Amino acid sequence: MQRLARNGGTAGLLRWLAGRAEGWAGIARSDGTLLSASGAAPSGPLTAPADVPDVPRLIAEGVRALTERGALAYSHDTGAHTVLLFPLPGPHDPHAEDRGAAPLLAVVTPRPVAAGLATLLADVLMPLSLCREAEAVERKRRRVDLAESRGREAVLHLLMTGQLSIAQQVAGALRPRLPDPVRVCVVECPGDSRDEVARVCAEADGGRSWIVRCPVYARHLILVSPDGGTATDEAVAALVDRCVVGVSERVPLADTATGYRQAFHALAVAREVPGRHVRFGAAPEPALVVGTAGRRWAEALLTPLLTYVPRRAQDPGSQELAATAASWLAFSSHATDHLKVHRNTLAARLRLIGELLGLDLLRLADQAALDLALRIRATPAPVCTPDPGPANDHTSGQRDGGAAPGHANGAAHGLDEVLRRPAVQEWALRQLAPVAGAAEETLRTWLRCEGRLGPTAAELGISVPGARKRLTRLETVLQRSLLRPPSARYDLWLALRARESAAEEATS
Repeated sequence: MQRLARNGGTAGLLRWLAGRAEGWAGIARSDGTLLSASGAAPSGPLTAPADVPDVPRLIAEGVRALTERGALAYSHDTGAHTVLLFPLPGPHDPHAEDRGAAPLLAVVTPRPVAAGLATLLADVLMPLSLCREAEAVERKRRRVDLAESRGREAVLHLLMTGQLSIAQQVAGALRPRLPDPVRVCVVECPGDSRDEVARVCAEADGGRSWIVRCPVYARHLILVSPDGGTATDEAVAALVDRCVVGVSERVPLADTATGYRQAFHALAVAREVPGRHVRFGAAPEPALVVGTAGRRWAEALLTPLLTYVPRRAQDPGSQELAATAASWLAFSSHATDHLKVHRNTLAARLRLIGELLGLDLLRLADQAALDLALRIRATPAPVCTPDPGPANDHTSGQRDGGAAPGHANGAAHGLDEVLRRPAVQEWALRQLAPVAGAAEETLRTWLRCEGRLGPTAAELGISVPGARKRLTRLETVLQRSLLRPPSARYDLWLALRARESAAEEATS
């Protein structure tokens, strides 16, 4: 019994009892409802064997008899079988008047009852009751762990959408408090070891990091760590075989979304290096170099979305739609896992967003424009690179004035003006500096084919695996993720468009 209680729990004990009784064993409530049974599959119905009489009815009759007679056990002969009932001991006094409310061990055995079976059943009551209590505690622990995991996931979602004050309030209750500034780590765990790696991460930095199980990628952990702490990435990569870690630059807590993108790009590079951990190289965000003209362009583009008022109270409002757009641009179809919505709900929201903004969200160009606009909106204005001077800023404003907000052509025209800024041109040059020749042609073809492997391979005249290998090599060269979202394809499209736009202006 002790061995079964340790290894098999309630189900193991009931199967063993059924074998000893050469019949059926189960646990039921006082109304006859079966809670568990010896022959039930893990997810199947709790039923008695076909040749056994109506067990729920017999149990209900037995409970009434126990209550009326004040008995501690009950047996009843039904033709070829005998039903034995024993109340399980629990937190209440077994001699209390409400013993009928306690769960019951029920056994159906062929007549005559085997010698010693009743004594065996009396002996098994305590281990069976302890197993049930331990299993109940484990279920509660799992619910608590799930609630905490969802709470941490909600805090991360709030940080990713820029709702800093609410995130800090929730995090203050869960502990530890959110640090500021931070480095974001993305840890790719081997197999199904995410819980064990989370424990290693917590021990490696003394519990100072905010550790979240990624809602999108089942093997990823996201760490929001205080800057200046121990080298958690190196420690985790050294302690866990086949674990890969990408780390962001030092960023303000309000820029957690930027830090996550950087860490994800570093993770793509870390898979290809022996040490299995890489820190993101210094590279400015495009939202930091667009200047005042870029902020005006983003505001004009997003105004129809940000001022949208739904017709019905239950429909998503402007803030929810903006969060949906940001999640979809970052995670593509995996946004359903991030937002916890059905794919049809996501598709309906994206259609509405496209209609409000006048964008075709199936086109990479419009996706890149919307992504940049949302990132500009999430970036505090004081940290953006200012325009060279009042004259240039005034000129940019006049040129942007012709862009009709909310329409794709107007958005594209205004974006070209923003991409011609000297600071943006410098940013684009840095983005594209590592690629040249055949590598640049592969990148251009891939972006021209909307980031799809099949058309890219066909246009390059190679196989799909060959195209994938080329892009994987480009990930290492560019130190960015290309094939898995969040992908650097929007930044690369903007960089190429910035260079082309400047060349077009020079020749006009």
